[in-house]
Amino acid sequence: MEVLYTIVVLFSAGFISYNAWKFLKRAWFEPREAERRLRQQGFSGNSYRFMVGDSREMAAMAKEALSKPIPFSNDIAPRVIPFIHHSLLKYGENCFMWLGSKPAIVISDHQTIKEILSKNYVFVKNSSPLGNLLAQGVATYDSDKWAKHRRLLNPAFHLEKLKLMLPSMYLSCGDMLSELDKMVPSDGACEVDVWPCLQALTSDVISRTAFGSSYLEGRKIFELQKEQAVLLMKAAQMLYFPGWRFMPTKTNRRMAQIYKQHGAPLILHRLH
Repeated sequence: MEVLYTIVVLFSAGFISYNAWKFLKRAWFEPREAERRLRQQGFSGNSYRFMVGDSREMAAMAKEALSKPIPFSNDIAPRVIPFIHHSLLKYGENCFMWLGSKPAIVISDHQTIKEILSKNYVFVKNSSPLGNLLAQGVATYDSDKWAKHRRLLNPAFHLEKLKLMLPSMYLSCGDMLSELDKMVPSDGACEVDVWPCLQALTSDVISRTAFGSSYLEGRKIFELQKEQAVLLMKAAQMLYFPGWRFMPTKTNRRMAQIYKQHGAPLILHRLH
């Protein structure tokens, strides 16, 4: 009995030690080694912080950027990507940031970006369990799958094919202008936030050109995908723990519901 007890204790201790070492390796030693190599290659950035990386600063800067109105200029980077904008100003073009325990390099040279995107067999994209809840596109594919979908998509963007979409675009633009006319009183003027109108125009054009006669169904799917993207952005700004997406939180349940009802059917529609 004592021998069996000793074996169980040793096995448990070995199992715990192995997993503890595996966790420390992924959460501390590998990120620190990656940071050392990046700095050797001339990149600069914040020092790695255990597990959280730059997540807290990203969330704080995003919240601050959204708390005040954007100025009337084309300089939208401080609003759209506040942390990346801050890193570029602080460290220069060759900088990196931490997405949890994973380093991410900020690349601003368009030739380098073109090379990376064209060599998708070499620069393989990391898939995200949360990102898979959105309808994926050619930008997220790699290797043979990327080549296949790019080959299928190319004919759709030929000039003659695009000309066939003009009637649908004309109808969508006409509907938007009619809605704007209704907002303006006959004897005066009014101030209108055009952002929702532009969003509606985009969804309407995509729905009409992609779904044809069933464009109303397409608009509904588009709106749900937009809601899914907002939920995913909120989830991405939180400190992520493995398995957290399986917890029955309100956000996780809603994301799963949207994917089950419209995400998977949309993927099947595109495949057929």
